[in-house]
Amino acid sequence: MLIHRRWKSLGSADLGWLSAKHHFAVSASDDPSHQALGPLIVWNDDEIAVGSGFPMHGHRDMEIITYVRQGVVGHRDTLGSEGAIHAGDVQVMSAGTGIRHMEFNKGDIPLKLYQIWLVPRTSGGEPRWDTKSFPEDDRAGRFAVLASGFDDDKEALPIRANARVLGATLKAGKSIEQELNSTRQAYLVVASGKIEVNGEPVGTLDGVAITRVATVKITALEDSELVMVDAG
Repeated sequence: MLIHRRWKSLGSADLGWLSAKHHFAVSASDDPSHQALGPLIVWNDDEIAVGSGFPMHGHRDMEIITYVRQGVVGHRDTLGSEGAIHAGDVQVMSAGTGIRHMEFNKGDIPLKLYQIWLVPRTSGGEPRWDTKSFPEDDRAGRFAVLASGFDDDKEALPIRANARVLGATLKAGKSIEQELNSTRQAYLVVASGKIEVNGEPVGTLDGVAITRVATVKITALEDSELVMVDAG
C-alpha cells in the first residue's frame, strides 16, 4: 500500500530563521494521520537562514540523521566533535545516555536539510557522532545505504535502530526497483524532481509511506534525487 503525503498536506513551522515542514506529525496542528512508521518518528524538511541555527540543546535515546541538500551545516557538541557537513554529506548522532549539540548555517546561502529521527533498539549507550560524504556517482541509478543499523552494510554510517537510510539519484526516463520486505515499512521522499512509484505519480518534495509491498519500482519523470528510510 502506498499512502501519498503531499507537500501541501504537511505540517509546518515558521520561526523566521527556520522554515520547516513535517512529514510526520510533531505538533497538535499537524495531520494526525501522518503517524510514525516503526522506529521512524520524525522527518523534517528544514530551511535555515544564513547566520542562524539551533542553539546548544540536548537529546537522549534517539538516532538523529541529517541529510544535507543545500549549503553547509556547522556542528559542535559536548563530545568535543566539530565539523562542517556539506551538501551530499550525511551526519549521524547517536544520543545514547545524553548529548548536547548545536547546528547552524555555516555557509552564505540558505541551508536545506532533512532531519530524520529513529528510536534506537535499546536505550542508553555511549553518545557518538560521525559524518561521511556520499558522492553523487555512488548513488547514481541505485539506492546506496547511507546509514544502517545492520552489520551487513559495511560502507554505511552505523546507527542503533532497526532501519536503513538510503539515497539515490535517477535520470529522467530511468527506473530502479528496490526490494523491501512485505512485513516491513518504508518512507520515500523526493528531494528534487518528479517520479512514479509503482505507477503512482509523486511530486517534488512529496513523501510516500510504503507498507505491505515487497518491491517498489521507481521511474523518474525528471532528473530526481531520492531519500528513503526502510523503517522495519
